[in-house]
Amino acid sequence: MRRAPQATQICEVKPEIRVLGLDDGPFRRGDKKTLLVGTVFRGGIQLDGVLCRWIEVDGRDSTDKIVEMVTSSKHAGQLRVIMSESITFGGFNLMDIKEVHEKTGLPVIAVTRDRPNMRKVRLALKKFPDFRERWELVKKAGKIYSVKLGERRVYLQLAGIEVGKAKEILEITTVRGLLPEPVRVAHLIATGIVKGDSAA
Repeated sequence: MRRAPQATQICEVKPEIRVLGLDDGPFRRGDKKTLLVGTVFRGGIQLDGVLCRWIEVDGRDSTDKIVEMVTSSKHAGQLRVIMSESITFGGFNLMDIKEVHEKTGLPVIAVTRDRPNMRKVRLALKKFPDFRERWELVKKAGKIYSVKLGERRVYLQLAGIEVGKAKEILEITTVRGLLPEPVRVAHLIATGIVKGDSAA
């Protein structure tokens, strides 16, 4: 049985902190799967690697796929934090950020430009027969923190890291706009692969 990795303790946030940024590709009605891309970045400057997995649209496999993506990668020993745009991929394929943290040993930062509307999320999840389990994952992601980056605010949910350190990492990795480069580039790559053009 594989032992759980030691949890990464971030004492000092270095300019070239190794970050795994996650985002999914687009999908159409009727698609069974969509692409999940991870980019390995040094801070917000240098792309060192790209990881890919297929996940089920509206499925329940994103947590396992992310854990496997990290633990099987040659970059695993260098990574210090995982970040994503929200906790949802492929529609409502919800990531369990606490489980990802526990099984990879890495802190997780889920960042969004807009505050999640929990009432709307709960309503949308009611169409699923396993609504209660999915809603528990949403609640398990925990408190939503509001953090100011420059003149704008972003909203965070965290596992294994305190909000002050998370903000430091976001300040280092956010170069353009409000999304950190590892997440922004993961989105471009996923869209480019699925649609053939990242601007499509």
